[in-house]
Amino acid sequence: MVAHSVSGADRLRVLGRRPTAPPGLRIYAIGDIHGRLDLLDQMLAMIETDLGLRPASKPVYVFLGDYIDRGPSSRETIDQLIRHSQANECVFLKGNHELIAIKCLSNRSLFDQWLRLGGMETLNSYQVATHGVKNGKRIVELQASFHEALPQSHFRFFRDLQTSLVLGDFFFAHAGVRPYVDLADQKESDLLWIREEFLSSDADFGKIVVHGHTPVSEVEVGINRINIDTGAFATGRLTCLVIEGDSLAAISTI
Repeated sequence: MVAHSVSGADRLRVLGRRPTAPPGLRIYAIGDIHGRLDLLDQMLAMIETDLGLRPASKPVYVFLGDYIDRGPSSRETIDQLIRHSQANECVFLKGNHELIAIKCLSNRSLFDQWLRLGGMETLNSYQVATHGVKNGKRIVELQASFHEALPQSHFRFFRDLQTSLVLGDFFFAHAGVRPYVDLADQKESDLLWIREEFLSSDADFGKIVVHGHTPVSEVEVGINRINIDTGAFATGRLTCLVIEGDSLAAISTI
């Protein structure tokens, strides 16, 4: 069997019962990829094997954001995700790294922050030369080169990313949610960036929040959330949470 059980899943409750996915749906939620095309390809093959062993009438892939930066193959990762979506039902959520990258197309002041977060590797994957980036004039050239190098299909991919998704008793977002704020009223900045206030909260969010953004060594299950960012770009472990009915399982590349 490809998928394995998730430790602590039995403690999850929504309105006093086990959380469930919509009937007939199997959800494959995939954590932060960060330019590791090799791990994405491995994960998609493992999911294909899982579907072969356990056919599902309606599988849906939910990607939690941070497809780019840090790893060596950001452009190729986006190409693969676009290809995969042409033959499969996919939902792509926005990560903070995609937010900054797309904003850099119109706001040069964000380039320094992006480069500190791993944007150098992304620009290199688009064949944008990054030598001399500390020079202010060079940033102008970088922006122009990134505009020119970014395919329209990639621009549309970034533009169309969603900030959250609800499926049954599960709420999917890149980073998490602001406690004591209705899920429908969450701000994009919290959905993409929040950490401590969310991670330390024992509030009832009304749904189980499935998220990434904060790397952990293995799937982390709280009373109100599930973290599936296992630091793929550094650890080689890309993780997928499999949700079907009231059952939870995980698929990991290592």
